[in-house]
Amino acid sequence: MPENNSYSKKSNKIRVISNVLTKALKLWLKTQVSQVSQLEVEIKASDRQLLSGCIPWVSIFASHAVYQGLHLTHIQLVAENIRINIGSVLKGQPLRLLETVPVVGELIQSEEDLNACLSSALLPTALNEVMVKLLPEHCLKSKSISWQKINLDNSKAILSATLADTSETTHLDISMIPELLSGDELQLTAIQVKSNTGSLLEGGNKELHFNLGSDVDIQELTLVPGKLICRGRINVNP
Repeated sequence: MPENNSYSKKSNKIRVISNVLTKALKLWLKTQVSQVSQLEVEIKASDRQLLSGCIPWVSIFASHAVYQGLHLTHIQLVAENIRINIGSVLKGQPLRLLETVPVVGELIQSEEDLNACLSSALLPTALNEVMVKLLPEHCLKSKSISWQKINLDNSKAILSATLADTSETTHLDISMIPELLSGDELQLTAIQVKSNTGSLLEGGNKELHFNLGSDVDIQELTLVPGKLICRGRINVNP
């Protein structure tokens, strides 16, 4: 009987630590986003691992989250071998990563949420950089680009925008096919740009290449009508 009581107390203690960690991780995740509709966290760890601050496996699911103005429809993440400041967490302090964590995941982005991202700073800035490379003679500092809409088709993205200066406004329709050359390199092909005054870039022979950085390893990037699907790995740094 005493042995059973000892085991029960230890089991309860570990359960408490697991619950504290789960709540701390949820709280930390919520501080990273400005909005989230659903957030689920599952932790798998042994007694010794929990007490040492090592979490060997964590699964995170979130829907309709907003991160730095980017609207994410559904995101499923799995991370392994996470080291955290367990002593501080058990004292009620915020969770903090002690090492870089490789995270494998899947992102499903609806066309509606992708268009909502146009009101953020990140996506329009990235699209503006694309336009400067495509049409440097048209995208001068004196002109401003306003992104209106993104349509997703089979393998193709079609963007609508306006290019304005003090004298006139030009309406643009840009189509392109995003492809992965490698886990950290993106290529835009079959690019065409049409305006209300005529074609600015046609033929579909123009290509652009972008290096995504060493912290990114994308395995799949798929466009289907109304939806974007992305699978891969990204490093989350402390």
